[in-house]
Amino acid sequence: MMRERLEYSVVWLLVTVLGRLPRPLARALGAGVARLALRTMGRLRRTGLRNLELAFPEKSGPERERILYELFRNLGWQMAEFCLMRRYIQGNVAAIARYDGLDHYLAAKAKGKGVLIVTGHLGAWELSSFYHSLMGHPMSMVIRRLDNPRVDALVNGIRCLHGNKVLHKDDFARGLIAAMRRGETVGILMDTNMTPPQGVFVPYFGHLACTASGLARVAQKTGAAVLPGFMLWEESEQKYVLRFGPEIPLLETGDAERDALENTARFTAVTESYVRQYPSQWLWVHRRWKTRPEGEPTLYPRR
Repeated sequence: MMRERLEYSVVWLLVTVLGRLPRPLARALGAGVARLALRTMGRLRRTGLRNLELAFPEKSGPERERILYELFRNLGWQMAEFCLMRRYIQGNVAAIARYDGLDHYLAAKAKGKGVLIVTGHLGAWELSSFYHSLMGHPMSMVIRRLDNPRVDALVNGIRCLHGNKVLHKDDFARGLIAAMRRGETVGILMDTNMTPPQGVFVPYFGHLACTASGLARVAQKTGAAVLPGFMLWEESEQKYVLRFGPEIPLLETGDAERDALENTARFTAVTESYVRQYPSQWLWVHRRWKTRPEGEPTLYPRR
C-alpha cells in the first residue's frame, strides 16, 4: 500500500506540474526526461537497436541511433501532451492537431455495424483517442490494467474526460462484441508481442511476429468495419495529424482460422506501412519478435 501511494503521488505530481506549464516548456522538459532515460536504461537502448537492425538491415548504425534518439524525444513529448490534455478544448486544440481522412471514419461509422480501429504504439497514441472524443467522436480503448489501481484510475480519468470508455484486456471480449452490436467504435493497439493461442504468427518487417487475432475474429463475427487510425507528428506543420486510412477489406472464405490468420496479416501489413513512413515514432524498445514459432531460436541475444 505504501508503494502504491508513493507511485501515485509521483504520477500525480508529474501530471499536475507539467499540466500547468506552458506547452513548449512542458514538451521540452518531457523530451529531456525521455532522453535521460535513453542514456541510463541500457536494456531499452539495446532492444531498440536490435529491433531496428531486424526491421531495417539496410540502415547504418548511426541512422538507427538517430531513429532511437528521435523516438525518445517523441515519447517525452507524448508524456507532456498527456499531462496537458485536461486543458484542451475544441477552441484551442486546432493549434496542435487536425484530421486527415476523417471521411474514411465517418463512412465506416455510417454502416452501423461498429468500427474497429487498427492502431498501435506509433505517434501520439494517447492523444489520438482523446482528440477524437474531444471532436465529438467518443470511442472505447482496449488497454491493459496498470498494476497500481490508483494510477490506473488517474490515467483513465484523463483518457475518458470527453466520453471515451476503457475495455480492459482481461475481460474485453464480450464488451467488444457488444460494442460492435451497438454500432460503437473501439481502438485496439495490436502491435505488441503475444503468445499462442491468442496470437498468430504473421509477417512484420520480414519476420514472423506473434500478433493478436482477436480483432480479426470480432470483425468476422460482427461485420464491423476495420480501418487504420494513427496520430502522427508532422514536423513540417509542427502539429499532430490523426490519419484514418481506407477501410481494410476482409477475407471471408468460411474457414474461420484461415480468415483470422489472413486478416490479421493484412492489419499488420497496414501498420507496418505507417511505421515505415514514420520510423522514429514507433515503440522500438518493445520486444515485438520475442515469441518465436516452435523450434526457432530467439532473435534477442541474452545479456
